[in-house]
Amino acid sequence: MYIYNFEGRGRNEFMVMIVILVSISAIAVAFIKNRNINKIAVSDDRMNSIAEYIEQGAMTYMKRQYTFIFIFVATMSVILAIIPSLGWRVMICFIAGAFLSAFAGYLGMRVAVVANVRTAQAAKKGVSAALNVAFSGGSVTGLLVVGFASLGISILYFVFKDIAILTGFSLGASSIALFCRVGGGIFTKAADVGADLVGKVEKGIPEDDPRNPAVIADNVGDNVGDVAGMGSDIFESYAGAIISSFLLGFAAYGSKGIKFTLLLTVGGIVASLLGMFLMRFVKTQNAHKPIRIGTFASAGMIIIISAMLNWWIFNSLNLFYAVLMGIVTGVIIGQITEYYTSSEYGPVKNIAHQSTTGAATNILSGLAVGMRSTAAPMILIAIAVLVSFVTADLFGVALAALGMLSTVAMIVSVDAYGPIADNAGGIAQMSGQSEDVRKVTDHLDSVGNTTAAIGKGFSIASAALTALALFTTYANAVNLETINVLEPKVIVGLLIGAMLPYLFSALTIEAVSKAAKSMIAEVRRQFAEISGIMEGTATPEYSKCIDISTTAALTQMILPGIIVIAAPIVIGLIFGKEALAGLLVGATMTGVVLAIKMANSGGAWDNAKKHIEEGAHNGKNSNAHKASVIGDTVGDPLKDTAGPSINILIKIMSIVALVFAPLFMG
Repeated sequence: MYIYNFEGRGRNEFMVMIVILVSISAIAVAFIKNRNINKIAVSDDRMNSIAEYIEQGAMTYMKRQYTFIFIFVATMSVILAIIPSLGWRVMICFIAGAFLSAFAGYLGMRVAVVANVRTAQAAKKGVSAALNVAFSGGSVTGLLVVGFASLGISILYFVFKDIAILTGFSLGASSIALFCRVGGGIFTKAADVGADLVGKVEKGIPEDDPRNPAVIADNVGDNVGDVAGMGSDIFESYAGAIISSFLLGFAAYGSKGIKFTLLLTVGGIVASLLGMFLMRFVKTQNAHKPIRIGTFASAGMIIIISAMLNWWIFNSLNLFYAVLMGIVTGVIIGQITEYYTSSEYGPVKNIAHQSTTGAATNILSGLAVGMRSTAAPMILIAIAVLVSFVTADLFGVALAALGMLSTVAMIVSVDAYGPIADNAGGIAQMSGQSEDVRKVTDHLDSVGNTTAAIGKGFSIASAALTALALFTTYANAVNLETINVLEPKVIVGLLIGAMLPYLFSALTIEAVSKAAKSMIAEVRRQFAEISGIMEGTATPEYSKCIDISTTAALTQMILPGIIVIAAPIVIGLIFGKEALAGLLVGATMTGVVLAIKMANSGGAWDNAKKHIEEGAHNGKNSNAHKASVIGDTVGDPLKDTAGPSINILIKIMSIVALVFAPLFMG
């Protein structure tokens, strides 16, 4: 597909150059923020020592993980190059997508481990100063994600002038997300479960206590899972939404569809930057307020921008309605997620109350909350898809996904802020900072728990719309107008697709369980064999716990990765394009529901525990607290490993089907 045949080469090149310049500007702002964070001096030697442990552990894991990634990318590149219908240009796009996604995640994680300790340092000056550092650290990841994704797509589009091959870029990004999100999730939850069960339940010591051998691995996991992993997840969705909009927009409107997509991308980046800028003028002791203002301001601005663009380019508002549905759906699902996972509302308070009668009732009520929380988001996604299709046909579905992801720089910034605040609280606790400092970091951490839950809800919703957009792009690519559900091959695809999210989740949860078992044994060993740990006179062997999580993450993610990439290719080759369409539909439908249920159950269990720790139902070390720790331990791998990993499952299967579509046309 060559787009310069339509409205003139010069005009199209000018639009691409605008995207490139804005993308570079976003990256430049990220590096400026990074420089400002690095300028903050940390005078406390104990804080610096703990931060160094965390940074070394994170770097060790990332180095080993990227070795795996290099081998996979090299192998996949050869496969793409030798398939005649794909070729070297798709291979180049694949390498670019993989490299830029990995680079964005790596840089974001590096900044996060630097921002952790500096947030704790800034907490000595109050909430506003600490919030500024933590959010700046998170915004580096957000800006790098959108900057590198839009820059990479724009340059490849400018060089090759062929939008069809850009699917390779999305495949590369998806591959990195698979490694980083799944591997990072296994790493962090293996450490978290081991630290909680032995430290809190058996030894009765607080969270983030330096006497706990798994505490540094837990803090490392926050960075590799919730910063690098989350960044790669959203990078994949963002790239997929842009490329789907390119392909479907070109099919529907020619060059104007491309133009609208390009300028909507620019508008989203600008709106996010303005939202971040507005936050600086909000002076408050409640960290949630400026974050909410920045988020809603960004959403409001992109709504106005998208309406103006639609009227300017098409002299109508049909496409705007699709974009609006995506934006509104994302915002509302975020608020619904907050309702079900925040300790300010009934569902979490009810779980805390149920904890007074033991772990069984805690777990039952948490499961019920997660299941109930799926209803409203699924209805909203259904409405968004329906309205988008009615107003703008297949292109509308892609625009709804791109609309939801348009302000992703702001959304990722808010999400990445959470683990930075969490680590800052851990550093403050482990280094024995004053009560005033810990109050500030505890407040930031509390807000971070809520923003993280909202971020997970947004990730799932955006993954659902992106997967649907990629599916419609696949259907368009293979000339598939309808799916006959009475056709046996389609039924086979539907059944296998519906099963895959459960199998995938089982493998990732089992990986956490196995790693946690090894972690628990190691933590118990150190408490038993290293005299002086409980008295604080001996330093635990943190590196051994980090090694357990690292080994588990890198070995246990191989089988799920093979399944998710191989399944669509095998089904497509054996049963054909219709069966593959059934596979994608089945996996997307069950996957989205399962992901919402697991993420919200886990988030609700986590905050129910924190609600009790703040004094409800007799507070820490009460029977209710012990029950809530068990519930939180069950929920951790659901909300931070299996749930987020399903986002990758449904998106990567769709993009694999799209990239290899020429093989299924026979």
